[in-house]
Amino acid sequence: MRISELARLTGVSTHALRHYEKLGLLKPARTSSGYRDYPASTRREVIFIAMSRRIGFSLASIAGRLPAYRSGRLRIDDMISALRERIAEIDGDIRALRTQRKQVVDHIGWLRLQKKQHKEHS
Repeated sequence: MRISELARLTGVSTHALRHYEKLGLLKPARTSSGYRDYPASTRREVIFIAMSRRIGFSLASIAGRLPAYRSGRLRIDDMISALRERIAEIDGDIRALRTQRKQVVDHIGWLRLQKKQHKEHS
């Protein structure tokens, strides 16, 4: 199938599909006229890639799991483990953002105090 059909069937843009090809995640054949020609099995792989991206896995991480996914060797327990690791990363990001948010709120308070002190001395 052509790239436009694969994009339509998966909801992934042709730009993203070309990027995945450039990174080696997808390896379409080429027609005699040079068009990309994806086998039907690529649809399943693109959906796996897209779902993995939506939940925050890096393309490098996906590339590491893709061969096992393609061959049917990616076990559910392996995916659960990877998802638990992703949850831990998200929790760390949330903690870091909460800390950063507190610093921003504290800075607003400091600026208001500076403004108040400036008014008192004017």
